Amino acid sequence: MEFIYEYGIFLAQAVTLVAAVVILVSAVVAIGARQRADQNEGYIEVRKLNEKYQQYGEIIREVIEDPHTLKERKKAEKKLEKAKAKAAKKRKSVEDDPQEQRNRLFVLDFVGDIKASAVESLREEISSVLPRIEPGDEILVRVESPGGLVHGYGLAASQLQRIRAADVPLTIAVDKVAASGGYMMACVADRIVAAPFAVVGSIGVVAQLPNFHRLLKKNDIDFETLTAGQYKRTLTMFGENTDTGRTKFLEDLEETHELFKAFVSANRPTLDIAKVATGEVWYGQTALDEGLVDEILTSDALVQSRLEDWDVFEVCFRHKKNWQEKLGVAAEGAAERAFLKLWQRGSSPRSY
Repeated sequence: MEFIYEYGIFLAQAVTLVAAVVILVSAVVAIGARQRADQNEGYIEVRKLNEKYQQYGEIIREVIEDPHTLKERKKAEKKLEKAKAKAAKKRKSVEDDPQEQRNRLFVLDFVGDIKASAVESLREEISSVLPRIEPGDEILVRVESPGGLVHGYGLAASQLQRIRAADVPLTIAVDKVAASGGYMMACVADRIVAAPFAVVGSIGVVAQLPNFHRLLKKNDIDFETLTAGQYKRTLTMFGENTDTGRTKFLEDLEETHELFKAFVSANRPTLDIAKVATGEVWYGQTALDEGLVDEILTSDALVQSRLEDWDVFEVCFRHKKNWQEKLGVAAEGAAERAFLKLWQRGSSPRSY
Protein backbone atom coordinates (compact mmCIF):
# COMPACT_ATOMS: atom_id res chain seq x y z
CA MET A 1 0.00 0.00 0.00
CA GLU A 2 2.82 2.38 0.84
CA PHE A 3 4.35 1.77 -2.61
CA ILE A 4 1.03 2.51 -4.33
CA TYR A 5 0.61 5.68 -2.27
CA GLU A 6 4.13 6.94 -3.08
CA TYR A 7 3.72 6.04 -6.73
CA GLY A 8 0.44 8.00 -6.82
CA ILE A 9 2.17 11.02 -5.30
CA PHE A 10 4.98 10.71 -7.84
CA LEU A 11 2.53 10.44 -10.74
CA ALA A 12 0.55 13.46 -9.57
CA GLN A 13 3.74 15.53 -9.26
CA ALA A 14 4.88 14.49 -12.71
CA VAL A 15 1.54 15.29 -14.37
CA THR A 16 1.34 18.66 -12.59
CA LEU A 17 4.88 19.55 -13.64
CA VAL A 18 4.34 18.58 -17.27
CA ALA A 19 1.06 20.52 -17.45
CA ALA A 20 2.70 23.61 -15.95
CA VAL A 21 5.56 23.44 -18.45
CA VAL A 22 3.17 23.05 -21.40
CA ILE A 23 1.16 26.08 -20.29
CA LEU A 24 4.31 28.15 -19.72
CA VAL A 25 5.89 27.25 -23.05
CA SER A 26 2.63 27.89 -24.92
CA ALA A 27 2.30 31.29 -23.30
CA VAL A 28 5.82 32.48 -24.05
CA VAL A 29 5.66 31.20 -27.64
CA ALA A 30 2.35 33.01 -28.18
CA ILE A 31 3.78 36.23 -26.78
CA GLY A 32 6.89 35.81 -28.93
CA ALA A 33 4.81 35.25 -32.07
CA ARG A 34 2.93 38.51 -31.47
CA GLN A 35 6.11 40.50 -30.91
CA ARG A 36 8.33 38.87 -33.56
CA ALA A 37 6.90 40.95 -36.39
CA ASP A 38 8.36 44.08 -34.80
CA GLN A 39 11.78 42.57 -34.13
CA ASN A 40 14.82 41.55 -36.12
CA GLU A 41 13.98 37.93 -36.92
CA GLY A 42 17.46 36.70 -37.71
CA TYR A 43 20.88 37.31 -39.15
CA ILE A 44 23.17 36.06 -41.89
CA GLU A 45 26.16 33.98 -40.83
CA VAL A 46 29.07 33.64 -43.28
CA ARG A 47 31.97 31.23 -42.85
CA LYS A 48 34.97 30.97 -45.16
CA LEU A 49 35.45 27.27 -45.80
CA ASN A 50 39.02 27.75 -47.08
CA GLU A 51 40.09 28.73 -43.56
CA LYS A 52 38.07 25.95 -41.98
CA TYR A 53 39.71 23.18 -44.01
CA GLN A 54 43.11 24.82 -43.75
CA GLN A 55 42.83 24.65 -39.97
CA TYR A 56 41.76 21.01 -40.18
CA GLY A 57 44.78 20.28 -42.38
CA GLU A 58 47.12 21.99 -39.94
CA ILE A 59 45.82 19.91 -37.06
CA ILE A 60 46.36 16.69 -39.00
CA ARG A 61 49.85 17.66 -40.14
CA GLU A 62 50.95 18.64 -36.65
CA VAL A 63 50.05 15.15 -35.49
CA ILE A 64 51.43 13.04 -38.34
CA GLU A 65 54.48 15.02 -39.50
CA ASP A 66 57.99 14.68 -38.16
CA PRO A 67 58.66 17.64 -35.79
CA HIS A 68 61.76 18.74 -37.72
CA THR A 69 59.93 18.60 -41.06
CA LEU A 70 56.98 20.48 -39.56
CA LYS A 71 59.26 23.22 -38.28
CA GLU A 72 61.00 23.65 -41.64
CA ARG A 73 57.70 23.75 -43.47
CA LYS A 74 56.33 26.46 -41.20
CA LYS A 75 59.46 28.55 -41.79
CA ALA A 76 59.06 28.21 -45.54
CA GLU A 77 55.39 29.18 -45.33
CA LYS A 78 56.24 32.28 -43.27
CA LYS A 79 58.79 33.37 -45.87
CA LEU A 80 56.21 32.89 -48.61
CA GLU A 81 53.62 34.92 -46.71
CA LYS A 82 56.14 37.76 -46.22
CA ALA A 83 56.95 37.73 -49.92
CA LYS A 84 53.27 37.93 -50.79
CA ALA A 85 52.73 40.79 -48.35
CA LYS A 86 55.70 42.68 -49.79
CA ALA A 87 54.41 42.22 -53.33
CA ALA A 88 50.97 43.40 -52.26
CA LYS A 89 52.40 46.67 -50.92
CA LYS A 90 53.78 47.49 -54.36
CA ARG A 91 50.31 47.48 -55.78
CA LYS A 92 48.05 50.43 -55.15
CA SER A 93 44.94 48.29 -54.80
CA VAL A 94 43.54 44.90 -55.64
CA GLU A 95 41.56 46.48 -58.48
CA ASP A 96 44.82 47.52 -60.21
CA ASP A 97 45.57 43.83 -60.72
CA PRO A 98 42.36 41.98 -61.60
CA GLN A 99 44.21 38.72 -61.97
CA GLU A 100 44.67 38.67 -58.21
CA GLN A 101 40.90 38.53 -57.64
CA ARG A 102 39.70 35.00 -57.03
CA ASN A 103 36.33 33.68 -58.06
CA ARG A 104 33.95 32.93 -55.23
CA LEU A 105 31.64 30.01 -54.54
CA PHE A 106 28.73 30.65 -52.18
CA VAL A 107 27.36 27.50 -50.51
CA LEU A 108 23.76 27.38 -49.23
CA ASP A 109 21.83 24.52 -47.61
CA PHE A 110 18.19 23.52 -47.93
CA VAL A 111 16.91 20.73 -45.68
CA GLY A 112 13.24 20.32 -46.49
CA ASP A 113 10.25 19.09 -44.52
CA ILE A 114 6.74 18.47 -45.80
CA LYS A 115 5.92 22.21 -45.68
CA ALA A 116 9.25 23.34 -47.18
CA SER A 117 9.73 25.48 -44.07
CA ALA A 118 13.38 26.10 -44.95
CA VAL A 119 12.28 28.33 -47.82
CA GLU A 120 12.11 31.22 -45.34
CA SER A 121 15.84 30.93 -44.68
CA LEU A 122 16.63 30.24 -48.35
CA ARG A 123 14.97 33.44 -49.52
CA GLU A 124 16.98 35.50 -47.01
CA GLU A 125 20.24 33.82 -48.01
CA ILE A 126 19.65 34.38 -51.72
CA SER A 127 18.59 37.99 -51.13
CA SER A 128 21.84 38.56 -49.22
CA VAL A 129 24.15 36.88 -51.72
CA LEU A 130 22.79 38.07 -55.08
CA PRO A 131 23.69 41.77 -54.66
CA ARG A 132 27.30 40.75 -53.87
CA ILE A 133 27.76 38.49 -56.90
CA GLU A 134 30.54 39.45 -59.31
CA PRO A 135 31.38 37.99 -62.76
CA GLY A 136 32.85 34.51 -62.33
CA ASP A 137 31.12 33.79 -59.01
CA GLU A 138 28.87 30.75 -58.59
CA ILE A 139 26.29 29.44 -56.11
CA LEU A 140 26.03 25.89 -54.80
CA VAL A 141 22.85 24.77 -53.03
CA ARG A 142 22.95 21.46 -51.15
CA VAL A 143 19.38 20.14 -51.30
CA GLU A 144 18.06 17.39 -49.05
CA SER A 145 14.33 16.77 -49.26
CA PRO A 146 11.85 13.96 -50.00
CA GLY A 147 9.27 16.54 -51.11
CA GLY A 148 6.06 17.87 -49.64
CA LEU A 149 3.35 20.46 -50.31
CA VAL A 150 3.14 21.77 -53.86
CA HIS A 151 2.91 25.46 -53.02
CA GLY A 152 5.79 25.30 -50.52
CA TYR A 153 8.20 23.64 -52.93
CA GLY A 154 6.93 25.75 -55.80
CA LEU A 155 8.05 28.82 -53.85
CA ALA A 156 11.40 27.20 -53.04
CA ALA A 157 11.98 26.49 -56.74
CA SER A 158 11.01 30.07 -57.55
CA GLN A 159 13.65 31.33 -55.13
CA LEU A 160 16.28 29.33 -57.03
CA GLN A 161 14.97 30.75 -60.29
CA ARG A 162 16.00 34.17 -59.01
CA ILE A 163 19.60 32.97 -59.22
CA ARG A 164 19.14 31.78 -62.81
CA ALA A 165 17.39 35.03 -63.73
CA ALA A 166 20.46 36.94 -62.47
CA ASP A 167 22.68 34.88 -64.84
CA VAL A 168 24.58 33.37 -61.92
CA PRO A 169 25.76 29.77 -62.46
CA LEU A 170 23.79 27.53 -60.08
CA THR A 171 24.75 24.01 -59.04
CA ILE A 172 22.50 21.76 -56.98
CA ALA A 173 24.18 18.97 -54.99
CA VAL A 174 22.13 15.98 -53.83
CA ASP A 175 23.98 13.91 -51.24
CA LYS A 176 20.99 11.97 -49.90
CA VAL A 177 17.62 12.71 -51.45
CA ALA A 178 15.96 15.22 -53.77
CA ALA A 179 12.64 13.65 -54.68
CA SER A 180 9.29 15.07 -55.74
CA GLY A 181 9.36 18.71 -54.53
CA GLY A 182 13.08 18.28 -53.84
CA TYR A 183 13.65 17.46 -57.50
CA MET A 184 11.38 20.33 -58.52
CA MET A 185 13.99 22.53 -56.85
CA ALA A 186 16.99 20.65 -58.24
CA CYS A 187 15.87 20.80 -61.88
CA VAL A 188 16.16 24.60 -61.85
CA ALA A 189 19.96 24.38 -61.66
CA ASP A 190 22.41 24.70 -64.53
CA ARG A 191 24.06 21.57 -63.17
CA ILE A 192 22.94 18.81 -60.83
CA VAL A 193 25.47 16.59 -59.08
CA ALA A 194 24.46 13.60 -56.96
CA ALA A 195 26.12 11.04 -54.74
CA PRO A 196 26.14 7.48 -56.13
CA PHE A 197 23.25 6.33 -53.93
CA ALA A 198 21.34 9.59 -53.67
CA VAL A 199 17.60 9.23 -54.28
CA VAL A 200 16.39 11.36 -57.18
CA GLY A 201 13.16 11.74 -59.13
CA SER A 202 9.63 10.92 -57.93
CA ILE A 203 8.12 13.29 -60.51
CA GLY A 204 4.57 12.58 -59.46
CA VAL A 205 1.78 13.79 -57.19
CA VAL A 206 0.18 11.97 -54.26
CA ALA A 207 -2.68 12.76 -51.90
CA GLN A 208 -4.21 10.57 -49.23
CA LEU A 209 -6.63 11.02 -46.35
CA PRO A 210 -8.58 8.71 -44.02
CA ASN A 211 -12.36 8.64 -44.00
CA PHE A 212 -14.29 8.08 -40.79
CA HIS A 213 -17.79 8.20 -42.25
CA ARG A 214 -18.68 4.55 -41.55
CA LEU A 215 -17.37 4.82 -37.98
CA LEU A 216 -19.51 7.91 -37.36
CA LYS A 217 -22.53 6.29 -38.96
CA LYS A 218 -22.09 3.16 -36.85
CA ASN A 219 -22.21 5.34 -33.72
CA ASP A 220 -25.20 7.39 -34.96
CA ILE A 221 -23.12 10.54 -35.37
CA ASP A 222 -24.12 12.93 -38.16
CA PHE A 223 -21.53 15.09 -39.92
CA GLU A 224 -22.55 17.81 -42.34
CA THR A 225 -20.42 19.83 -44.76
CA LEU A 226 -22.02 22.93 -46.27
CA THR A 227 -20.39 24.43 -49.37
CA ALA A 228 -21.07 27.08 -51.96
CA GLY A 229 -19.62 25.88 -55.23
CA GLN A 230 -19.92 22.44 -56.78
CA TYR A 231 -16.31 21.44 -56.14
CA LYS A 232 -15.51 23.47 -53.04
CA ARG A 233 -15.01 20.17 -51.23
CA THR A 234 -14.40 17.03 -53.30
CA LEU A 235 -13.26 14.51 -50.67
CA THR A 236 -13.75 14.77 -46.93
CA MET A 237 -12.50 12.90 -43.87
CA PHE A 238 -15.87 12.70 -42.11
CA GLY A 239 -18.61 12.93 -44.73
CA GLU A 240 -19.62 10.34 -47.28
CA ASN A 241 -17.41 10.59 -50.36
CA THR A 242 -19.00 10.25 -53.79
CA ASP A 243 -17.74 8.98 -57.13
CA THR A 244 -18.18 12.47 -58.54
CA GLY A 245 -15.95 13.89 -55.82
CA ARG A 246 -13.32 11.22 -56.39
CA THR A 247 -13.30 11.86 -60.13
CA LYS A 248 -12.83 15.59 -59.63
CA PHE A 249 -10.09 15.00 -57.05
CA LEU A 250 -8.22 12.76 -59.50
CA GLU A 251 -8.60 15.39 -62.22
CA ASP A 252 -6.99 17.95 -59.90
CA LEU A 253 -4.12 15.55 -59.19
CA GLU A 254 -3.57 14.97 -62.90
CA GLU A 255 -3.59 18.71 -63.56
CA THR A 256 -0.97 19.24 -60.85
CA HIS A 257 1.11 16.41 -62.31
CA GLU A 258 0.98 18.02 -65.76
CA LEU A 259 2.18 21.31 -64.28
CA PHE A 260 5.01 19.47 -62.54
CA LYS A 261 6.05 17.73 -65.76
CA ALA A 262 5.91 20.98 -67.72
CA PHE A 263 8.10 22.70 -65.13
CA VAL A 264 10.73 19.96 -65.23
CA SER A 265 10.68 19.85 -69.04
CA ALA A 266 11.16 23.62 -69.27
CA ASN A 267 14.23 23.46 -67.03
CA ARG A 268 15.69 20.20 -68.41
CA PRO A 269 14.44 20.02 -72.00
CA THR A 270 16.64 17.01 -72.88
CA LEU A 271 14.77 14.75 -70.44
CA ASP A 272 12.43 12.08 -71.75
CA ILE A 273 9.69 13.37 -69.49
CA ALA A 274 7.22 10.63 -70.38
CA LYS A 275 9.73 8.04 -69.19
CA VAL A 276 10.83 9.67 -65.94
CA ALA A 277 7.60 11.34 -64.77
CA THR A 278 6.02 8.12 -63.51
CA GLY A 279 6.55 8.84 -59.81
CA GLU A 280 9.51 6.44 -59.66
CA VAL A 281 12.81 7.23 -57.96
CA TRP A 282 16.32 6.46 -59.12
CA TYR A 283 19.64 6.17 -57.35
CA GLY A 284 22.47 8.46 -58.41
CA GLN A 285 24.12 6.38 -61.13
CA THR A 286 20.82 5.35 -62.72
CA ALA A 287 19.57 8.94 -62.45
CA LEU A 288 22.65 9.97 -64.43
CA ASP A 289 21.83 7.43 -67.12
CA GLU A 290 18.27 8.79 -67.32
CA GLY A 291 19.48 12.39 -67.55
CA LEU A 292 18.00 13.47 -64.23
CA VAL A 293 21.45 14.56 -62.98
CA ASP A 294 24.62 15.67 -64.76
CA GLU A 295 27.42 14.15 -62.71
CA ILE A 296 28.10 11.68 -59.92
CA LEU A 297 29.81 13.78 -57.29
CA THR A 298 29.29 14.59 -53.63
CA SER A 299 29.02 18.16 -52.42
CA ASP A 300 32.13 17.65 -50.29
CA ALA A 301 34.21 16.66 -53.31
CA LEU A 302 32.91 19.64 -55.26
CA VAL A 303 33.76 22.08 -52.47
CA GLN A 304 37.21 20.52 -51.94
CA SER A 305 38.00 20.87 -55.64
CA ARG A 306 37.46 24.66 -55.43
CA LEU A 307 39.38 25.43 -52.25
CA GLU A 308 42.77 25.93 -53.87
CA ASP A 309 41.79 28.45 -56.54
CA TRP A 310 38.48 29.84 -55.28
CA ASP A 311 37.24 31.58 -52.16
CA VAL A 312 34.43 29.40 -50.80
CA PHE A 313 31.87 30.88 -48.40
CA GLU A 314 29.14 29.04 -46.53
CA VAL A 315 26.11 31.30 -46.05
CA CYS A 316 23.37 30.54 -43.53
CA PHE A 317 20.42 32.50 -42.19
CA ARG A 318 20.09 32.03 -38.44
CA HIS A 319 16.85 32.68 -36.62
CA LYS A 320 17.38 35.08 -33.75
CA LYS A 321 15.64 33.78 -30.66
CA ASN A 322 13.84 36.39 -28.61
CA TRP A 323 13.74 36.31 -24.84
CA GLN A 324 10.44 34.43 -24.79
CA GLU A 325 11.86 31.59 -26.87
CA LYS A 326 15.03 31.49 -24.77
CA LEU A 327 12.86 31.35 -21.65
CA GLY A 328 10.85 28.53 -23.20
CA VAL A 329 14.00 26.53 -23.96
CA ALA A 330 15.26 27.11 -20.43
CA ALA A 331 11.89 26.05 -18.98
CA GLU A 332 11.90 22.87 -21.05
CA GLY A 333 15.40 22.03 -19.83
CA ALA A 334 14.46 22.65 -16.22
CA ALA A 335 11.32 20.55 -16.56
CA GLU A 336 13.27 17.71 -18.13
CA ARG A 337 15.79 17.71 -15.27
CA ALA A 338 13.05 17.89 -12.64
CA PHE A 339 11.08 15.07 -14.26
CA LEU A 340 14.23 12.95 -14.39
CA LYS A 341 14.76 13.47 -10.67
CA LEU A 342 11.17 12.52 -9.95
CA TRP A 343 11.45 9.42 -12.08
CA GLN A 344 14.68 8.38 -10.36
CA ARG A 345 13.03 8.91 -7.00
CA GLY A 346 9.97 6.90 -7.99
CA SER A 347 11.92 4.01 -9.49
CA SER A 348 14.63 3.65 -6.85
CA PRO A 349 14.68 0.25 -5.06
CA ARG A 350 12.98 0.05 -1.67
CA SER A 351 12.52 -2.55 1.06
CA TYR A 352 9.02 -3.27 2.41
